[in-house]
Amino acid sequence: MHIAWLGKKSPFCGNVTYGKEITNALLDRGHRVTFLHFAQPDEAVSDPTDYEEVSLPFIFKSQVLTIPTLGSAKRLTEVLEKLKPDVVHASLILSPLDLKLPEICQSLNIPLVATFHPAFDQKRRNLSSSTQHLAYQVYAPRLANYDKVIIFSKIQRDLLMKLGVPASRIAIIPNGVDISRYSPGPSTIKAELNARQLYVYQGRLSPEKNVESLLKGWRASRMRQQDKLVIVGSGPLEASLKTFYSDRSIIWLGFVANEDRRIEILRGADAFILPSLVEGLSLSLLEAMACGAACIATDAGADGEVLDQGAGVVINTQKVSSQLQTLFPLFREQPEVLVMLGKKSRLRVLERYTLSQNITRLEQLYQNTVPLAKKGYSTDFSLSKGA
Repeated sequence: MHIAWLGKKSPFCGNVTYGKEITNALLDRGHRVTFLHFAQPDEAVSDPTDYEEVSLPFIFKSQVLTIPTLGSAKRLTEVLEKLKPDVVHASLILSPLDLKLPEICQSLNIPLVATFHPAFDQKRRNLSSSTQHLAYQVYAPRLANYDKVIIFSKIQRDLLMKLGVPASRIAIIPNGVDISRYSPGPSTIKAELNARQLYVYQGRLSPEKNVESLLKGWRASRMRQQDKLVIVGSGPLEASLKTFYSDRSIIWLGFVANEDRRIEILRGADAFILPSLVEGLSLSLLEAMACGAACIATDAGADGEVLDQGAGVVINTQKVSSQLQTLFPLFREQPEVLVMLGKKSRLRVLERYTLSQNITRLEQLYQNTVPLAKKGYSTDFSLSKGA
């Protein structure tokens, strides 16, 4: 099968990782993949042993938003008309082009599948969750025009259905982890940092990730100097957070590009902390679980669903620092709790969130979607007109 994948290759974010993992796995299973992404000509990499790449023109792109040029839709149409793929899979990047895709693909009679990534908090308890909910309201009428929309959890499905996306268009396929790479194993990170216990955060340093609440909880817990909190990642809040939270028990590693190094950090972690105000389904959380780290996360997005029934510790998005202030001393005095939780988190990933399971379900979705278009399946655009 030939899949035209429309997604992100830069700047680094969860969407980039998602596209890389899925497309490489599809290639491993013998599919042809053409990766279409917004890039300068010198950013596209031509490698005959890898997927084909096509660059699309853009004005601006960031980890959150991409603004294409006025000619990008025409360029995309021409490329798809030439390629004639069996299916287009758009890993939606919050771009105006996302909203034009159904019409483009219908005109070419090509099935269109989307993965909808925006984070959310079902209870809308803060400004961040309200802002994310607005993105769902804007996208929902257009998502109803995709042949299939992939989301990560039942909570996310219920939210989209309330906003008018038919259940028949929605497919729940959670993120998946390569459990052969992300697995328990040897690590030197604790020895490098002279750490008795090692707690890790890995992700963007931005307001919605709520990292300052983690840092406040850590400082208030008065952990021993041999107990270390490692912050892996960068973002707009990095400089200010480092200024106010700089002591010997907090290690700022910045963005770690090398995947093997990130895996080594997770393997050495006693616990992984995710204090987000909004989430989708955190791939970083699943990676930490697969490596056998005990996991503590807020119930934002689908992360609470991932850790339910004892696979980890779920905390509320409100008063994160005070909850962590209670938990950290407990883990310090009873390290066996972390060991037990680490084993349960690894088992949960093996049961529900492997990349192999993810790809098999995706292949089945493609196979069920392609015949619809070949038989003249038509999408009703009445919802998008005038929206």
